[in-house]
Amino acid sequence: MAKSVANRTRHERSPLFHSRTKLKIGLVGGSFNPAHAGHIHMSIEAYRKLGLDQIWWLVSPQNPLKAPTNMASLTDRLSIARTRTDRLPFIHVIAPEVRLPSNFTFETLKYLRATMPLARLVWVMGADNLVQFRQWKRHKDIIDLLPIAVIDRPGYSYQAISAGRQLFKRRYTHGQLRCRLVSTGQKMPGWCFIAGQRHHASATDIRQKRHVCQSRKDETQRLDI
Repeated sequence: MAKSVANRTRHERSPLFHSRTKLKIGLVGGSFNPAHAGHIHMSIEAYRKLGLDQIWWLVSPQNPLKAPTNMASLTDRLSIARTRTDRLPFIHVIAPEVRLPSNFTFETLKYLRATMPLARLVWVMGADNLVQFRQWKRHKDIIDLLPIAVIDRPGYSYQAISAGRQLFKRRYTHGQLRCRLVSTGQKMPGWCFIAGQRHHASATDIRQKRHVCQSRKDETQRLDI
């Protein structure tokens, strides 16, 4: 019973988010439509390699770079994400942008930095996202705001490393970034590339497979009639 209550409450945050915490927190943003094993793999890699205290999944009500077509409700996406991470207590699934005037990543991160000034925050993303990072609104300001950890993904390794060389002035090893995160309040724009075992899971592939299965089911039911 106590464990069940703890699992529910760890996803709760005060409306204004004000906190004096000094925790090392990895921030993973996205639609999570749906949350899958790839998200978990990326979170565990960052958690272990960077020595983080927590990982926060910031579930976006609507990703500005994605069409709302086939987008599950925010309630459903939060529920699925929390269920998938039930046995991973260091992962907290929240949707802060519901209470913010904008759902652009820069504005969200700027708000978190302002309301959690002592926290040591690092943005965590997959290599595929770094490849198209220039499309993000105010991506240069995101780079100046906090360090970024990029997790390798199949088919994107070389493209991501090339993009990182062009976007960032400084690259850390994950060990260097881990050490720097220990120092509260130290400004350290830059990035690190975390290589290793890669995960093939993709939310797009999952949705496509669901669509194919549903189409086959509908066709079978039609023929049975």
